[in-house]
Amino acid sequence: MANQTDPTARTVHGTNPQNLVEKIIRNRIYNYSYWKEHCFGLTAEGIVDKAMELDHLGGTYGGTRKPTKFLCLVLKMLQLQPDKEIVIEFIKNEEFKYVRLLGAYYLRLIGRPVDIYQYLEPLFNDFRKIRDRLTDGNYRVIHIDEFIESLLYDERVLDIALPRLPKRHVLEYSSVLEPRKSVLDDDDDEEEPPEAEKEETKNKSPRKRESEPSDDTRKSKRRSRSRSHSPSSKRSRNERERDREKDRDRSDRDRERDRDRESSRRRSRSRSRSRDRSSRRDRSRERDSRERRDRDNKSRDRSEKERESKGRTEKSKKKDKDTTEIDADDIKAQNELRAKLG
Repeated sequence: MANQTDPTARTVHGTNPQNLVEKIIRNRIYNYSYWKEHCFGLTAEGIVDKAMELDHLGGTYGGTRKPTKFLCLVLKMLQLQPDKEIVIEFIKNEEFKYVRLLGAYYLRLIGRPVDIYQYLEPLFNDFRKIRDRLTDGNYRVIHIDEFIESLLYDERVLDIALPRLPKRHVLEYSSVLEPRKSVLDDDDDEEEPPEAEKEETKNKSPRKRESEPSDDTRKSKRRSRSRSHSPSSKRSRNERERDREKDRDRSDRDRERDRDRESSRRRSRSRSRSRDRSSRRDRSRERDSRERRDRDNKSRDRSEKERESKGRTEKSKKKDKDTTEIDADDIKAQNELRAKLG
């Protein structure tokens, strides 16, 4: 009973939620000691306590491909199928990062595309470090935003094939999803002063601004002069020209290499074709010679058999003649005896 899905759970992507995990990995999770000891009879509230104890994430590792605790809890959530509000609270939890990642991974498996983009894209702003267990059993340090990016753009994460996710621009084009708002745009808006402050600064000193040039124009003039007369500008021009020449030389070399490669490929192809032709010719010649030998042998056998049969017939004829002559002589001798005897 512990390995069965909750009877009140709904199908996900037209199948049992547990079928999102491959059967081999599921059986390994069922036979794992952590599953038998800590995940038996676990509820949605108990999953939170177990997720708070996690210190790494990962799929399967080692020679026997043992599952991680993170993967066991993912399968348990697929069995229980908690409410959407609980999953969202998992994702919004900022104190425990592995609880957040557990909710994000579960939502990526069973959620709708709109919900996935809506709740996972804000996690790009979380740059905290996490530990990921590799297939050889070692650990590596990555960031939360990297893991979220792999969930949105990779086809297989933590040894599980993720359901197909439509591209974001497709959802935007169909007006199902709004365009993404970056945090950098908000920062730019905060740095720009409001319009009221700009008008006040304009009204304070109009005469000075009319008579005297602004600091920005002065700085720009100075910069242009310094750039035009500085030796660094000449160096930069020379360096640019050198870089261009180098790029041209590289492009020419690459073209020559490509041409040489193509010519060598053509030569190799022609050689291989000629070899194939010669081998075919040799094979055909061998076949012809074999057929000729077989024909000659067959004709020889036939001639020998005919000779033998002719010799046998001649011998049989001679024997018949001899026997007939002997019988005639016997008959004559018998008749003569009879005539003498009267």
